[in-house]
Amino acid sequence: MAPFMNTTLYTILTMVHACPKYCVCQNLSESLGTLCPSKGLLFVPPDIDRRTVELRLGGNFILKISTLDFANMTGLVDLTLSRNTISDIQPFSFIDLETLRSLHLDSNRLTELGPDDLRGLVNLQHLILNNNQLSRISKVAFDDLLLTLEDLDLSYNNLRTVPWEAIRKMVNLHQMSLDHNLISFIAEGTFTDLDKLARLDLTSNRLQKLPPDPIFARSQSNVVMSTPYAPPLSLSFGGNPLHCNCEVLWLRRLEREDDMETCASPASLKGRYFWSVREEEFVCEPPLITQHTHKLLVLEGQTASLRCKAVGDPMPTVHWVAPDDRLISNSSRATVYENGTLDITVTTSKDYGTFTCIAANAAGESTASIELSIIQLPHLSNGTNRTTQNKSGLSDITSSTKISKGEPKTLPEKVVSVSEVTAVSALVKWSVSKATPKVKMYQLQYNCSEDEVLIYRMIPMTNRAFVLTNLVPGMQYDLCVLAIWDDTATTLTATNIVGCVQFVTTEDYPQCQSIHSGFMGGTMILVIGGIIVATLLVFIIILMVRYKVTSGIQTNKLPTVSNTYSQTNGGMNRFNGAPPQVKSTVVVMREEMVDVKLYLKNVPILKQLQKWPTRNISQTTGYMRLSLRGEKGKKDKKF
Repeated sequence: MAPFMNTTLYTILTMVHACPKYCVCQNLSESLGTLCPSKGLLFVPPDIDRRTVELRLGGNFILKISTLDFANMTGLVDLTLSRNTISDIQPFSFIDLETLRSLHLDSNRLTELGPDDLRGLVNLQHLILNNNQLSRISKVAFDDLLLTLEDLDLSYNNLRTVPWEAIRKMVNLHQMSLDHNLISFIAEGTFTDLDKLARLDLTSNRLQKLPPDPIFARSQSNVVMSTPYAPPLSLSFGGNPLHCNCEVLWLRRLEREDDMETCASPASLKGRYFWSVREEEFVCEPPLITQHTHKLLVLEGQTASLRCKAVGDPMPTVHWVAPDDRLISNSSRATVYENGTLDITVTTSKDYGTFTCIAANAAGESTASIELSIIQLPHLSNGTNRTTQNKSGLSDITSSTKISKGEPKTLPEKVVSVSEVTAVSALVKWSVSKATPKVKMYQLQYNCSEDEVLIYRMIPMTNRAFVLTNLVPGMQYDLCVLAIWDDTATTLTATNIVGCVQFVTTEDYPQCQSIHSGFMGGTMILVIGGIIVATLLVFIIILMVRYKVTSGIQTNKLPTVSNTYSQTNGGMNRFNGAPPQVKSTVVVMREEMVDVKLYLKNVPILKQLQKWPTRNISQTTGYMRLSLRGEKGKKDKKF
C-alpha cells in the first residue's frame, strides 16, 4: 500500500510542476522561468506553474486577459505579453501580482484602460503600452503604481489627453514617452514635481506650445547639475505645430542644440527653424473686441444673449462680470460659450444693469460694457388690482407719447376682460385705442397664484381675443396683454402694456369629466351596436321562419289523386295524320285546392279551362292558379 501511495504522490507532484505544452521551463537556482514566445497560443496556458518568476508569452495570438490567467502567481516579477492581439483586460486580472516589477503590453490592440485594469500592481516599475490603439485612459488607472513607476511608455497610440493629475504624482518617474499621439494640450505645472525625470519624448503630437516649467531648464546643453537627484533632461518635441509667439519665448531662450524643430504659425514665421528665429520676432497681439452687444432690451423671463467677440494672438479668453461685480460662471441659468457669448436663459429684474466683457491673453486684456434692460412684467398683488411698479423703469421710454409734468396721469380704462371662464379655459378679450401705433403683435403673459413662472403666448396683430387652455381648476391667475411695435424714435422694438386682469378658474376636475365622457361615449356605441346586431338577428330569423312555412304549405297542398293521367295538348304523336285513340277514364277528385303552373305557351289551354267547372281562375305573371272542384262519377272534359 505504501509504495502505491508514494507513486501517486510522485505523479501528482510531477503534474503540478509539469511545463505547459509548447513552452520551455527553466529552473535556475530558486527562480523559475516559463518561456512560451511565438508558439501560436490563443490564450494563457492554464497549467503554468504558479511559482513562476518570469513569464514570457510574447508573439502569440492571445485575445484577452482574464482574472484566472495569473491568479495566485504571487512571485511573478517579469511578465511579457508583447506582440499579441489582446484587446480586452478584465478588471482585477493582475490583482495577485504584488511583486511584479515589469509589465510589457506593447504591440497589442488595446483601445482603453479602465479604472481597475491595472489594480494590484503596487510595486510595478516598468509599464510598456506603446503601439496599441489607446484612445482613453481612466483618471484612476495608475492609482496603484503612482509611487513606484519609473518607466512609462504610451507612444504610438491615439491619445488626445492623458491623466495629467496622475502623472504629476509619479515622483519616481525616470522616463516618459508620449510621442506619436494626438495630444494638443499639457496643463501648466504637470512636470513641477518630477525631479527624477531624465527623458521626456513629446515628438509628433499636436502641441502648439509647451507649458513653462523649471524642469525644462535641465534640458539645456551646457547645464551643470548641482545634485545627482536632478539629472539632465533629454527633451524631444519635434514634429509639433509650434505657434511661435511670446508664449514660447522662454523655450527659445534655452541654450539647446538645434533639434530641427520648426514653426507652424504665425504666417510670417511658418516653416522657419525654431532655434533660428530671433527673440524679438516672438511677439503676441493684445486682445481686440471686434463685435459686442451694446444695448439689449428683453422682457422679464425671456432669454438674453450677450455677444462679445475678440481677436488676438494668442486667442483671448472671454470672461463676464455681472452688474454686482461677480464673475459669471456656467450654471443652470447662465452659460458662457467659447466664442464669448453669454446666455441668460431666464432673465429677472435683478439682471438689470451693465455687464462687462473681458477678453484677456498673454499680451493684455480688453473690456466692453453691455447694458441689459429688463422690462419687468406687472405682478398683481393678491387681493388688489394694482400692479407693482417696474423696478427698471424702462417701459416708459418705449412709448412715443409725452405727458406734461403739470397734468396728472389718468388711470387707464379697463381694456382687458375675461369671460367664459371654466375649470381649464378662459376667453380673453382686449381693445386698443386708435391713437396706438401700428402693432406688430400682441403678447399674453400670465401665471398662477401658486407658481411664479410666467407663460407667454404670441398673438397676431389682427386678433383681439384668445382662448387660454390647459388651466388649473380653482386657481387665481394674473394676466397682462402687451402690444409690441417698432418705435421709430428709439429704433428699438417697443413694448407697452395694454392692460392686466385677474380671474379665477372654477372648481372642477377635468380628468373626471374626461373619464365620464369617455365612458358615456363608449356605452352609447355599445348600445347602438347591440341594437343593430339584434335587428339583423330578428330579420334573419323572420326570413328563416317564412322560408320554412312556405315550404310546408307547398308540401301540404299536394292533392291526393288516384287514377290520374296527364294529358298534353299539341305534343302527342300522330299516326298518318290522325290522333291516337285515348280511352276515357273517370277522374275522382276530392274538393282540394290545387296550384297548377301552366306556362302560357299554348293559349287555347286557357280557353278550354274556362269551360271547366271551377271556382276561381286567376292569372299571374307566367303561370295560372286554379281552384278546381271535381264531381264524383263525372267524366273529365277533353281540352
